[in-house]
Amino acid sequence: MNSLDAKLLNAVCARDGLPWRVEVASEVTSTSDLLRLAAQAGEAEGRVLFAEAQTQGRGRRDSLWITPPGKDLMFSLLLRPAVPVARWPRITTLAALAVCRAIEQEFPLVPQVKWPNDIYIGDRKVGGLLAEVAMGKNGMALVLGIGLNVNTQEFPAELAGQATSLLRELSTPVPYLDRQRLAQVLLAELHSQLQRLDDSFSDAVAEVRARSWLLGRQIRATVDGHEIYGRALDLDTEGHLVLALPDGSTTHLTSADGVRKVM
Repeated sequence: MNSLDAKLLNAVCARDGLPWRVEVASEVTSTSDLLRLAAQAGEAEGRVLFAEAQTQGRGRRDSLWITPPGKDLMFSLLLRPAVPVARWPRITTLAALAVCRAIEQEFPLVPQVKWPNDIYIGDRKVGGLLAEVAMGKNGMALVLGIGLNVNTQEFPAELAGQATSLLRELSTPVPYLDRQRLAQVLLAELHSQLQRLDDSFSDAVAEVRARSWLLGRQIRATVDGHEIYGRALDLDTEGHLVLALPDGSTTHLTSADGVRKVM
């Protein structure tokens, strides 16, 4: 299986007017950790770091993200959004949409967004996103980490019923999927969607709503250390989850952990 080619990715970015400066590392601890250090040192936005393998990749609440060498797409972007910080949480919504759109362009699959930051196909996780703020000598930055299972076929026993990959979900068997091509489409979609932080964000939320895995389901989640239960009704104008509670009231969740459907 071929390694990602940073030279080709940069050439495509230059050709298509994309702002990314792409690097590919054979193995790192965590792409997001390295870009957070770069942000703290004052590096300009636009750096993208892919890793063929990660030894300490992280999801929400520092959960480990298993990364088999050379099979999937694990990368982070260094961003310095030119909008008020209050709007930065919109980036996760836009990035999730970008990942879905890239998958839809390349494969006959139906990805969905499991609020707040997972990508599902069917009832299994195929990808995840993690946005983290970094402070440095040039001010605040945001590091956006993205993991997407592309060619992995086998998962650890504890994840076997929860995780999947794009390759596993295809109805027509193929030996492997072209990660280089998918990386190009992802970078283009990320740039396109991140332009919607202002005026057209409501349209982006509508697109995410149409791809929502949660809406209509009874769910449990942990918010500020407390378990909450209800039915996922909608996404509000900021992409937050509107939850109908058992007492008939509704609440808007800006973030949550351990979101799961109730059987």
